[in-house]
Amino acid sequence: MVAMQFTDEMNWTASDFAVFGAMLAVACGAYEFAARMSGSVAYRAGAGLAIVAGFVLVWVDLAVGIIEETTHPANAMFAGVLAVGVLGALIARFRPQGMARALVATAIAQTLAGAIGLIFFRGEGMNHGAALTVLTGLLVAMWLVSAWLFRRSARTTP
Repeated sequence: MVAMQFTDEMNWTASDFAVFGAMLAVACGAYEFAARMSGSVAYRAGAGLAIVAGFVLVWVDLAVGIIEETTHPANAMFAGVLAVGVLGALIARFRPQGMARALVATAIAQTLAGAIGLIFFRGEGMNHGAALTVLTGLLVAMWLVSAWLFRRSARTTP
């Protein structure tokens, strides 16, 4: 709200604030759930990083749209990336080894979505090459580091 006093670039409505608040509540609730699943520092760090990656993905997609505007149908690919992670976590029953696999699959899905965006939607919106490449690289790195942390947790948990 403070930024809205100084610039016209941030033009949030009440519903924007409500959605952002809901996103924060879901992220915090997800971390609380993960913290109860394991006392392992690696598990908690992996969960925290995965939650932050998911939060960033949703936030950027809702705020500006990763490909053109937020209403562009190609942005649904990025919801699919998140679905891979969530479904993988459910299938793994939140066990560390399965979480590691789910997050590697999420990184692969993120890479594919970014590549499809670069190939088929070149020049549209955020997808002017460099921005999409940086965002994709950042998120893939976050998914993979999170997977590594879960794998480490699996090796140190009896």
